[in-house]
Amino acid sequence: MPNLAANAAVRWARPDDAAHIIRLIKGLAAYENEPEASVKITEADILRDGFGEPKRFECLIADLDGAPVGFALFFSNYSTWEGRAGLYLEDLFVDESARGSGLGRALMAAVAQLAAARNCGRIDLGVLDWNPTRDFYHAIDCHHMHEWLPYRLDSPAIAALAAGAPVIAG
Repeated sequence: MPNLAANAAVRWARPDDAAHIIRLIKGLAAYENEPEASVKITEADILRDGFGEPKRFECLIADLDGAPVGFALFFSNYSTWEGRAGLYLEDLFVDESARGSGLGRALMAAVAQLAAARNCGRIDLGVLDWNPTRDFYHAIDCHHMHEWLPYRLDSPAIAALAAGAPVIAG
């Protein structure tokens, strides 16, 4: 495990990090071979959903020499089988220039520390099947759940399904 350099730190994101968070999200999109145009999030979205009420996500920033070079964005989920909360790690990313500095592991360790302090039963995340970062996750005892397949309803499907829903009773 690489030691975290004295010029590296993990901290909570602040509202003035909104532009940095978007830059890092776009860096993640490029890493995942997605066009930058795929990223629709705005600074207003970051401010509303990460720093407003209700807070939809939390975010940690990795700094190197005082500059944001990575982030972990996560939110609460719940396990009905365990009867307790967990965390879902939506994104973990470190700029290419800072990879190997220990900041990715430091971000994961910070998320784990928060999960432990909150008595969470698990941390869930998704990783692309081709992503070489899978080796990093295996090294920290994060395991691939072979029997689970990811599914998603996108906005048009949500709208179509919702249009036929009965009224929710009081």
